[in-house]
Amino acid sequence: MTTMMTLNDCITFLNDHDGYLLLTHIRPDGDTLGSAAALCHILRRMGKVAFVYDNPQMTDTYAPFLEPFLALEGYTPLCTVAVDLAAENLFPEGFGGGKIDLCIDHHPTNSRYAENLLCMPEKASCGEIILELAQALDLLDKRTADLLYIATATDCGCFVYANTNADTHRAAAALIEAGADYKALNKLFFRTFSYARLKLEGMIYAGMQRFGDKGCVTVATITLDMLEESGATEADCEDLASLAGRVAGNRVAVTVRELEKGVSKISLRSGEDFDSAAICALHGGGGHKMAAGCTIRSDPDEARDAIVWDILEAL
Repeated sequence: MTTMMTLNDCITFLNDHDGYLLLTHIRPDGDTLGSAAALCHILRRMGKVAFVYDNPQMTDTYAPFLEPFLALEGYTPLCTVAVDLAAENLFPEGFGGGKIDLCIDHHPTNSRYAENLLCMPEKASCGEIILELAQALDLLDKRTADLLYIATATDCGCFVYANTNADTHRAAAALIEAGADYKALNKLFFRTFSYARLKLEGMIYAGMQRFGDKGCVTVATITLDMLEESGATEADCEDLASLAGRVAGNRVAVTVRELEKGVSKISLRSGEDFDSAAICALHGGGGHKMAAGCTIRSDPDEARDAIVWDILEAL
């Protein structure tokens, strides 16, 4: 049975344990990577032994920020902590499983697989939770601020997504005041794209489809053939789920990405009047009310039809 923790409970736990291995989720984004690296740095400053699991799907954009914290070959942890990891099916590739001692998360659909859970679903990012831990421990330095700015900014689309709130901006301000190099980080993560990424975006826009009353459901599809034709790599696929939501009149934005033959990843983005997580839960997924995902074992067209049907039924 999972023990639900407060922030103070979590601090006590972190003080009482050692030999940490921090897990990030499959197809890791800036929030899971930045939060895990920041927590690792905090633990080391507390005098603990701590490493981040070397997630094989981490892209080159994030690698320089994570390299100082990656686990050494043969490292045997005493305490495993999952960061921004909502369910067991999101464990990183190559992780052998085992007991998860603690999970720190902000997803309301967390499956409570860990022995202990600090979950704060009111936070726009897991990075904001790690920030509160750093502040409570008086361990917020420039490196932590940089890593948590990456976590916070990427999970709210540089503060333009609907999950952004006043607390998100206050967190960003605190990180900037602590020395986060927000100008360089914003340019790196939000204003610099490869030619292949821009070519892929053009293909996505050209193939967008609209469904429902007045085209209120917008679908963007990314196939393996599109990735090959554009020359895009995994590093070019960050934040593709935001593109469909740019269409005027959109209520629910759907992104269907072909991961392999017969397997499609679905990402939903919506306003406050629609529960994206509930739709994704029908297919074994979850997330937040306005941003959720799932995986459907079908080709992109079949996956699109299945998820659009469910959305239109809900609407």
